[in-house]
Amino acid sequence: MKARAIHLVVNGEQASGEVMPRMLLSDFIRDDLALTGTHVGCEQGACGACTVLLNGRAVRSCLTFAVQADGASITTIEGIAGPDGELHPVQQALRDRHGLQCGFCTPGVVVTACALLRDDPQPTTQAIREGLSGNLCRCTGYQSIIEAIEQAAAVGASTSADGTVA
Repeated sequence: MKARAIHLVVNGEQASGEVMPRMLLSDFIRDDLALTGTHVGCEQGACGACTVLLNGRAVRSCLTFAVQADGASITTIEGIAGPDGELHPVQQALRDRHGLQCGFCTPGVVVTACALLRDDPQPTTQAIREGLSGNLCRCTGYQSIIEAIEQAAAVGASTSADGTVA
């Protein structure tokens, strides 16, 4: 197998690289682009720590090949906060509600919550629970995370149709 060129937009910036066909998107993001906020936990798609927005859709980057992202737009956790560093309402709510502890799951939870709120700006508690069902957290017990997403929904947190954070 030979390396293939890929070109994509990551967090609003043009990015490109040469990747082997079986390189995972999570590895490309972390190793080639040095965006280490995307965490790799289980490497089987079960924990949600590696979740990114791919053309606005929340996907597990450990289950996606980098070549599949050629021509795509990706938002990682580094692209969620405002350009001036102001926290996104989901991030602020997690901070306010103590919805994070060790922080390993937090990037995937934030990205998942942003996609959830884009698709359902006023989710019920049950919808939030279902939306987070693919994100494992071993520290918080989820209640503070759920309360944080409810708080973010109350202030109108969402992402735009193209997956960028609004």
